[in-house]
Amino acid sequence: MRILRNFAPENEAMAYVCLRVSPSKFGRAGPNIVLKVKRFITLKMAKNLVLPDVVFETSWEVCNKVGGIYTVLSSRAKTLKEKFGENLIFIGPDVWKEKENPLFVEDKKLCSEWLMAARREGLAVRIGRWAVPGNPLAVLVDFSLFYDQKNDIYSRAWEYFNVDSLHAYGDYDEASMFSYAAGKFAEIVTKNFFKNKRVIYQAHEWMSGLGMLFLKQQCPEVKTIFTTHATSIGRSISGNNKLLYEYFHGYNGDQMARELNMEAKHSIEKQSAHFADCFTTVSHFTNRECKQLLDKAADVVLPNGFELDFVPKSAAFTKKRRDVRRHILRVASKLIGEQLTDDTLIISTSGRNDFRCKGFDVYLEAMRQLNERLRGSDRKVLSLIEVPCWLFGPRKDLKLRLRKEQEETTPLDTPMNTHDLYNLNEDRILCFIKDLGLYNGPESNVKVILVPCYLDGNDGIFNLHYYDVLTANDLTLYPSYYEPWGYTPLESVAFKTPCITTDLSGFGQWVNEVLGRDGKIEDGVEVLHRDDRNFSECASAICDIVQKYLTATHDEVDQMRRNASKFATKAQWKNFVKYYYDAYAFALNK
Repeated sequence: MRILRNFAPENEAMAYVCLRVSPSKFGRAGPNIVLKVKRFITLKMAKNLVLPDVVFETSWEVCNKVGGIYTVLSSRAKTLKEKFGENLIFIGPDVWKEKENPLFVEDKKLCSEWLMAARREGLAVRIGRWAVPGNPLAVLVDFSLFYDQKNDIYSRAWEYFNVDSLHAYGDYDEASMFSYAAGKFAEIVTKNFFKNKRVIYQAHEWMSGLGMLFLKQQCPEVKTIFTTHATSIGRSISGNNKLLYEYFHGYNGDQMARELNMEAKHSIEKQSAHFADCFTTVSHFTNRECKQLLDKAADVVLPNGFELDFVPKSAAFTKKRRDVRRHILRVASKLIGEQLTDDTLIISTSGRNDFRCKGFDVYLEAMRQLNERLRGSDRKVLSLIEVPCWLFGPRKDLKLRLRKEQEETTPLDTPMNTHDLYNLNEDRILCFIKDLGLYNGPESNVKVILVPCYLDGNDGIFNLHYYDVLTANDLTLYPSYYEPWGYTPLESVAFKTPCITTDLSGFGQWVNEVLGRDGKIEDGVEVLHRDDRNFSECASAICDIVQKYLTATHDEVDQMRRNASKFATKAQWKNFVKYYYDAYAFALNK
């Protein structure tokens, strides 16, 4: 290692190759020496970062709000644009077609030469701006034209990259054709307009992997990064009620893909991880999963940050919090037929509709226990579950009540949901609420309400954006079982709301790393221990924390809110973007 410090990079690489070829010459220490040399080379390259001239980033969630990846990309866009300007190009699917996309502003004069070049190659795209802070360049590709070529594309994917699409089903075709079109667009633009430029193409999740692989083959001068935000097999094991953690080291990704009928998605994900110039994931926790289930450790870990531009400042925040609380309490009062006063504690959980992985089962059990503990007291708790379900639309009876000013004294039918569902009697969350007896009667101190819609400001009942609703919370709860990062708790602390998460989330583990111990609610974030078998203990611990919060003084609550906000400050993109620069440099130096 001392000798290597004086070597040029190409000689370091040569030494590394020699070690890889015959580590046995170094005895038992050979494999360890390989790792040390590799780490040394990576660190030395990082000191002299080479950044790209152009960055393409592609995801199904560009200008298409579906889940957490949308927040990753949209909140980071401003920070990256300050670095790369108009050479930061997001590519997403044109799924809105003739409908107006509120997240995309088309500009037909913008990069018109790109449009012409794509059209000559038979590719239809729209170019404009993504309506998020920074207003970055966004390209939406029409991928429907490639369905006729699907079998040929899959055949070549097997021949070139060993990607098995034989058992594909569901959204695989849609995602793959989008991915192929996105990669094709990047190839066309690079070859025509970015010759002799350092170009990076970052593909997010298996849904963007196929296009990245073909781009790497057709345009090798473009350096590729593949990012998995959660392994498809890890999520599937968790979602199918298997014990992910207790038997973790016994799981084989390929074998589990066959068992869980996930072969196609797992195949594209695994091959993308192995073929990319740089493979990344979002936490050290998920990297452990990648090693076990994809047989490939991440080259760089990219923790998720947040942009505080989304958060109102001082007086504006206080006014919004007051107004939104009043509105939410009014909606709840109209639904349950009981007046909820301003001292009602508002708590919530939210996220993707993934019952076990997101811990909604634990959350509801905690609400049942809390309701029993508070029975007979004068404290009221409004518990919101903000999770998109199979939405039919806003409840007409609730909308009618909201038009009236008088107080209601009788509840509506099923006073546990604000919107109608297509599967009202089968929805898993609503059924569990009923099974636990949380009917929101006058004897219940804890009122549990399902908000089964995207809070986009136009849901018909609240007509508020999610971040507006977040300002009204006193406490948020995210008892996740499977959470590679955890954007919801990060968003919560950004809006000065203390939260509860678990040590099975990347964010929870990051909080513990920052503190050097397990986070407590006094720190602004309580990090609970979760494993395969402590469901009841975790629910009980949540009750203890909520009760502690209920008895906290005004000054203690203010301190919790200030401490929560400090974590958001530490997790700003300006602090985390350096990891992306490391990934760019790794790919460019490959």
